[in-house]
Amino acid sequence: MGGPEPYEGSEIALNIIENSRSTTGTKTRVPDISPVNGMCPICIEDCNVLCEVGKSTFRGREVLYPMPEYYGKSTAAANKEFQLEWSHFQIMAELIGAEGIEPSSDKAFFENVDITSAVATHSKRPIPLKVPIVLPGLGSTAVAKRHWEAMAKGAAMSGIIQTVGENVCGMDPEATYTNGKVTNSPDMASRVRAFRELWDGKHGGIAVQTNVEDQRGGVDEYALSKLEVDIIERKWGQGAKAIGGEVRLTTLERALEMKRRGYLVLPDPEDRAVQEEFRAGAFKSFERHSRVGFPEHRSFVEDVEELRSKGARYVFLKTGAYRPEVVAFTMKAASEAKVDMLTFDGAGGGTGMSPVPMMNEMSTPTVHLQAQAMTCARVMKEKGKFIPDLVMAGGFVNETQMFKAMALGDLGEGSLVKAIAMARAPLLTVMKSANFLRLAETNALPSNFTAAYGSDPRTFFVAAQEIERRYPGLRLGKDIPYGAVGEYTYLVDRLGEGLKQLMAGSRKFSLDRIRRTDIVSLTPYAEKVTGIETLENMAERVMLPMLEDW
Repeated sequence: MGGPEPYEGSEIALNIIENSRSTTGTKTRVPDISPVNGMCPICIEDCNVLCEVGKSTFRGREVLYPMPEYYGKSTAAANKEFQLEWSHFQIMAELIGAEGIEPSSDKAFFENVDITSAVATHSKRPIPLKVPIVLPGLGSTAVAKRHWEAMAKGAAMSGIIQTVGENVCGMDPEATYTNGKVTNSPDMASRVRAFRELWDGKHGGIAVQTNVEDQRGGVDEYALSKLEVDIIERKWGQGAKAIGGEVRLTTLERALEMKRRGYLVLPDPEDRAVQEEFRAGAFKSFERHSRVGFPEHRSFVEDVEELRSKGARYVFLKTGAYRPEVVAFTMKAASEAKVDMLTFDGAGGGTGMSPVPMMNEMSTPTVHLQAQAMTCARVMKEKGKFIPDLVMAGGFVNETQMFKAMALGDLGEGSLVKAIAMARAPLLTVMKSANFLRLAETNALPSNFTAAYGSDPRTFFVAAQEIERRYPGLRLGKDIPYGAVGEYTYLVDRLGEGLKQLMAGSRKFSLDRIRRTDIVSLTPYAEKVTGIETLENMAERVMLPMLEDW
């Protein structure tokens, strides 16, 4: 007898059950769990169900992370209700007049909305974006490496910025180091090259992100001098975790190599007892960790100046969701250094193996984080300080969230939020593309899918033939991966068109026309956090003046 089965539908309580999460592959036996700790009220000896405590009995630290079995073929996110998110705001439609276009029924059509944006707008040569999206650091995690070509080419076709994430050179098994500095990295070179193959040379660009390990290894100098990259992004953290980057290493040889290159590898691959345990199958992968940084105001300003002196035309900064005073510190440092783009990343999801408890229970949720950044920006504006172009990240998946974040980013003269950064959703598009291509090759596509869209990628990718016409001589599925087609379709044909429709509904025909008053809070709490007034307060404020003089 195998003991009791977990109760059917137990996954619906993920947001409140600390002891049962799909990310760790755990469940509880009964539905009426203890609200104190998520355990079953009666924990019985003959239970064969693995709750978090139960699974941790056997696998220990592995249960801190998303299921290792899916590493390299998945992304992970928090599954906690943060009490305030973008659905707590509503976009206001307009009827009277239009901004950015002649208020004519023949012209004020959503296809005429201009959704182009730019970052580094204070520089001599701003970087234009065809859609207001940035793909943030996709680094040394296996899933990013496996799908890089599709991601990069999809980003290039979409006219946006793609960022090579941290630790790529350090994880490259073919990289060459001289005196501790990288002199050649085929992986990094191929990532830059993949983007440039379809890049128009004008919209977007390829950026290289560097952390503490990368700086020690000379990645900045290599990217600037050998690969002619002109955008360097410093990384202070991300919303998924407040500790350094992590990946899994599935061979002892790779674990030893990473330790020789200076990374922290757990358990210690040089320990003979650990080696025997690995060979015996007690565990199947090592953890590679990056060191955390401790930025200082003056040293950061000097670091940015040094990067510019080495040839960086643009310097970006990406930071996670730390304490509110750190938001103020970051804004001050970025202002004095005059960084070209500053990305704030709210809790909590990532492309790698961020600890599940950390994604759920640590760092500032995205709406709160942006509200804090805007509080700082308001003070900086009053003082006449330089305000870098802002980008918000942290769980964005659709155009409604993009619109609301840009509206919240307005201080009266247009949004300071010039773009939205998203990685998990675009990565999903290339993973989904790869899977459905495999299904198509084996005639295993779902019947309802083929009935609706056919079984040929040239027909079920709705933008495939458009891209084929746009790039004559290049072969779909060969020179242009279908994953790139899928990503482009999502970024441009879905998010871009959806954003145009929302903006047309608000009668705002260019991004610089979006204002805070284009959204309202649906709860007093949302108003308290962001300062965006509730719909009832707006109604009271604007309706009566319309009728007083009538």
